[in-house]
Amino acid sequence: MYNAILSRSTVFEFKPVTPPEVEKAVLRAAGLLEKEKNIKIVIPEECVRRIAYGCGGDVRKAMNALELSVIAADESDGVRTVTIESVEQLVQKSAFRYDKDGDEHYDILSAYQKSMRGSDSDAALHYLARLLEAGDLPGACRRLMVCACEDVGLAYPQLIPIVKSCVDIAQAVGLPEARIPLADAVVAVCNAPKSNSAYNGINRAMQDLRNGNSGAIPRQLQNKHYDGEDNPDKGQFYVYPHDCPNHYTRQQYLPDPIKDRKYYEYGDNKNEQAFKAYWDKVKAQNNR
Repeated sequence: MYNAILSRSTVFEFKPVTPPEVEKAVLRAAGLLEKEKNIKIVIPEECVRRIAYGCGGDVRKAMNALELSVIAADESDGVRTVTIESVEQLVQKSAFRYDKDGDEHYDILSAYQKSMRGSDSDAALHYLARLLEAGDLPGACRRLMVCACEDVGLAYPQLIPIVKSCVDIAQAVGLPEARIPLADAVVAVCNAPKSNSAYNGINRAMQDLRNGNSGAIPRQLQNKHYDGEDNPDKGQFYVYPHDCPNHYTRQQYLPDPIKDRKYYEYGDNKNEQAFKAYWDKVKAQNNR
């Protein structure tokens, strides 16, 4: 139903208004309030600037903040003077509130993860702050854990439980203190070496299944069960790797139709290259 309505509609995307333009709107609104209330309104330049920069590009929020600031201002001889203290209280939480089901919400989450993937600590902390100011602690935690597994992965697998511990602490203490362990984890993810080799590997395996590439589980891997009388080649024939040198023996694990398929490719980071060197040596010895 939604797509049907959307196809018959014209969609307008409203971008945030820049602070200098919001300042002009605030000054115009102050003039209108003066006429409406028949009073003189004094609003210092620093108050105009704070409202403009604190509304997150939303002129409606700026107008609300201005009107409430005027209402809260003391009046003397028909003059109301807006103070920076009242403005600070009114706009401190308004900058990054957004509809959690809207595009801006997902844009910030996307920018948050891409900044961590791109190893930019400053940008990642900025987007983390925006999520926390909006009260989206679950979203900040979820994307952080996904990034640790997807983008750091096997280049530094020890980081995954570290990030999980930071997330657990954040959820236990709640906001505002949750920002501290989350900031620790975000900076650690940004500065860690990166690898998406396991992520690519599972994606290839799942794509194979969706394309119908599978097959019967090799007999040596099956759970032991009775071989029928019609089976001329009875037995499981599984070789227990721990009984072999280096705890390894060559045998087939994938189904016959895809027995030579390669899903995982070693990343070029130090950790995975050490794994590769070890297994290249073990498998070479096994071939002798």
